[in-house]
Amino acid sequence: MTKFPKEFLWGGATAANQIEGGFDQDGRGLSISDITTAGSLSEKRKITYIDQNGKPGEVVALAGRNNIPHGAQGAVLENKFYPNQLGVDFYHHYQEDIRLLAEMGFKVFRMSISWSRIFPNGNEEKPNRAGLDFYRKVFQELHKYNIEPLVTISHYDDPLYISQKYHDWSDRKMIDLYVHYAETLFKEYKGLVHRWITFNEINAPLLMLTFDEDASDSDYQHAYQKLHYQFVASAIAVKMAHEIDPQNIVGNMICGTTNYPATPDPKDILLARHKWEQLIFYSSDVQAKGMYPSFAIRLWKDHDVQLDITQNDLEKIKNGTVDLYTFSYYHSTLATTHKIQDQVSGNFATGAKNPYLKYSEWGWATDPIGLQYFLEIIYDCYHLPMMIVENGLGAKDNIENGEVHDNYRIEYYRDHIKAMKDAINDGVDLIGYTTWACIDEVSAGTGQMSKRYGLIYVDRDDEGRGSLKRIPKDSFYWYKKVIASNGENLD
Repeated sequence: MTKFPKEFLWGGATAANQIEGGFDQDGRGLSISDITTAGSLSEKRKITYIDQNGKPGEVVALAGRNNIPHGAQGAVLENKFYPNQLGVDFYHHYQEDIRLLAEMGFKVFRMSISWSRIFPNGNEEKPNRAGLDFYRKVFQELHKYNIEPLVTISHYDDPLYISQKYHDWSDRKMIDLYVHYAETLFKEYKGLVHRWITFNEINAPLLMLTFDEDASDSDYQHAYQKLHYQFVASAIAVKMAHEIDPQNIVGNMICGTTNYPATPDPKDILLARHKWEQLIFYSSDVQAKGMYPSFAIRLWKDHDVQLDITQNDLEKIKNGTVDLYTFSYYHSTLATTHKIQDQVSGNFATGAKNPYLKYSEWGWATDPIGLQYFLEIIYDCYHLPMMIVENGLGAKDNIENGEVHDNYRIEYYRDHIKAMKDAINDGVDLIGYTTWACIDEVSAGTGQMSKRYGLIYVDRDDEGRGSLKRIPKDSFYWYKKVIASNGENLD
């Protein structure tokens, strides 16, 4: 059996808008997540606003999509709870948290930068020095323990002002604003950060539409146009990163879901293939191959999409391909043209239930073989080094005598790490793995703290109460052994 590479990057992942807090400190501006309410498995999260007549309102929040009505202004309303405003207060606990990551033996820490902490509105010429200094201290603290930062430039965290002004990437002007922001980071942290991701789960706008039965052609028009502008922005940033520091390695980031046909019916086989094309290959081809795939014309035609796209855009995309393929993986889905007898219901989970798999409370299928399948399919397509930058189990954890016994999470990770090893054995160039998450944080999907992913427990509940005390879980000590043995000791 092939072993993990000697320099394999073991670590964990987080997002600024889910852990950081300090939402109104040291010059930071508001972001979309700061006006997003809490939710639950049965209640969707909302984005709050004030309309043109001064009347408060709210609209369902979807990851990677800002749908504040035109003419309204996103706002923090009284008597609403916004869990991301505090997160787990990494802003004031980063030294303690990084020390715990070092105790586990982390080689890499995936994190994101809050755009509105650097440019409060998103369109300033000069950055906020206090924001730059904060992340410099975080990077220095990581290097103190020989932990390499892997930094996501944009992780569902656009500044509220420009998100509204340009209608959630509906305007080409967003490209230059993003490029200015990325250039600032590349120059400021040259020598401190060498690994970057341009956009988190860039394919999310298309993925979210699969959960919306009422999605219109105009919704698809917006999603494809937003993606195009982000593809161009990403490509420019990749080229710039290499010019500023040839040691920079820049990856894309895809929300990776394995789609299976539910039956041997050829219609199901073709439907599953088309889901791969729309939800995975469409975005991956542009960023990894530098060109739109042939089936893009069919996808656009399906919803009468007319893109603002220029020859200059296509040249930039061609010259800005990524060095690394990174992705998240949590579960698999079934595609079928037949009537569904057993329906999945949960957080961003729909379709037919797979009778061969177990499902979490939030409706996600535990499928480690699906991870191996995804790795092997994608590596065969692009032959780029690969890194799993999100993978984990959301579950309710209980404290017993000051300890958290989360054997279910250990079992989940053990099975997925075995699948990773099998993929390496089959020839995949997998260079790293960062669990989601290394510390409990606000769930992006539900806004809950009780949907816990971390290896480190944080004392905070769904209403925002708690001491914020950090408690290593059993999975913390298990993962420490995994890292120390480079993936050999999984007991």
